[in-house]
Amino acid sequence: MTALIDSHTENKDLALLGARISRSQADEIKFMKRWLASRGQPSSMAMPEIHHQEMSHGNMSHGSMGLMPGMLTPEQMEALRNAKGDEFDRLFLTGMIQHHGGALTMVKDLFDTAGAGQDPELFDFTTEIDSGQRAEIRIMQEMLEKKPLGDKR
Repeated sequence: MTALIDSHTENKDLALLGARISRSQADEIKFMKRWLASRGQPSSMAMPEIHHQEMSHGNMSHGSMGLMPGMLTPEQMEALRNAKGDEFDRLFLTGMIQHHGGALTMVKDLFDTAGAGQDPELFDFTTEIDSGQRAEIRIMQEMLEKKPLGDKR
């Protein structure tokens, strides 16, 4: 999503936010790969097959689509790729709020699983993810409320 910013909008605030998100996600991925490698675990997994028939029915239940919580559907990504200016800004912010919400769901699921999240390093990491994602969601909600993005009234 952040890779589309430069070519789809001239909104400097969105560009700064996108750069921040991109950096933090790169750092998070490095941590997760390092954590897995130190435990002899593979750092990549095959993505589950997405059943196009289920998606064509407009079913937004992430479980049935085989997408991780918060992941945008191919249709949402296509709409984002096709949008420019204020419309892109609105779709980016709402999509990234959805994406960040998925991270919060995964952290909650981890902490709701007996015995999970007990590793101190992982606990600290996921707690930071939770607070960071919540802060960025607030920023994005404020950006959406600041001006009527995509509103042609």
